[in-house]
Amino acid sequence: MFYLLLVRLKSKPLLCKFVSSHNFAVAASSSQVTTLLQVRLKSQLCCKFVSSHNFAASSSQVTTLLFLKDNMVGLQPMKTPPSLGIKIASAGMAACFADLITFPLDTAKVRLQVQGEQILSQAIIRYRGVFSTILTMARTEGPRSLYSGLVAGLQRQACFASIRIGLYDSVKEIYAHGAETVGLGTRILAGGTTGALSVLVAQPTDVVKVRFQAYSRLSGGAQCRYSGTMQAYRTIWHTEGVRGLWKGMLPNVTRNAIVNCGELVTYDIIKESILKYNLMTDNTPCHFVSAFGAGFCATVVASPVDVVKTRYMNSEPGYYRGALDCATRMYKKEGVMAFYKGFTPSFLRLGSWSIVMFVSFEQCKRALILAKNTLVDFH
Repeated sequence: MFYLLLVRLKSKPLLCKFVSSHNFAVAASSSQVTTLLQVRLKSQLCCKFVSSHNFAASSSQVTTLLFLKDNMVGLQPMKTPPSLGIKIASAGMAACFADLITFPLDTAKVRLQVQGEQILSQAIIRYRGVFSTILTMARTEGPRSLYSGLVAGLQRQACFASIRIGLYDSVKEIYAHGAETVGLGTRILAGGTTGALSVLVAQPTDVVKVRFQAYSRLSGGAQCRYSGTMQAYRTIWHTEGVRGLWKGMLPNVTRNAIVNCGELVTYDIIKESILKYNLMTDNTPCHFVSAFGAGFCATVVASPVDVVKTRYMNSEPGYYRGALDCATRMYKKEGVMAFYKGFTPSFLRLGSWSIVMFVSFEQCKRALILAKNTLVDFH
């Protein structure tokens, strides 16, 4: 048995320390502190207030008591499970927020992936790393270039993430047929299904986003093909037809089915294991660790398909006969490592995106449930 002493001084956390006896050493005068003793025995927690002459304090000197239930961070889990609508809305909001934070990394990744197919000249800038790419773009094209295609990116996430993340649990339950234990195969099948389904809906937004990100103002004096997001949709529709808007759908379906399996399934398994073995409670640190692992696994398995998808969607009509032709020509011209171009920004982007998204997703679900319950109680 050990004791965890938590002290709060004038609404600011003062210290947290382990002590092995009842002689509590506190780095503050006894008239300024309020204490909470948490006693942990194996995995069980009981909390009680400590009252002794060493902790006497007047009400004017002591502020609100800080109560941390096993280091709970953020909103606590709700007893009411989230509905399908709450999951879809939370996924869309969390994904858009994550895109706002990590979009420059995604732009740098796209630039690194497509530069190998450009004709080298004095005017073409060679990007040699993610941070070098970001700095070079900001210096030569302006900071706004890092967010080129953001509108299409947010449109993409609003449709894309809402389906692939919001529907994952429901599809998993359908495939599980009510079984208490869900196997790895069922999780992978559910992740692949929602990942592929989301591409069918959101593919045009991805095409426009990639083309804006791939454009460089210094590419031999070439002018941007589109003046705005909606104009880009119209131009592609009139010049390339429906096939232009859904260009690269096959590699994108493959890529996002893989990403979903590597991301959602990994997150699902890591989080479940952490909770099963009582390593953490269902709070922000648990979500952070699970999301980091999910982002890394997703990047490793999806990077080759992601590079092919980016090259193919950004190409001029007729340049490649298909995604397979694109991959073959990449291999012959640039070698195996071409499929892992932009891996570092891909991991930085997907890893950081996963962390921001999953942590926000869990908090959004709890916030929406709380708001819903509050409205019900109010009425």
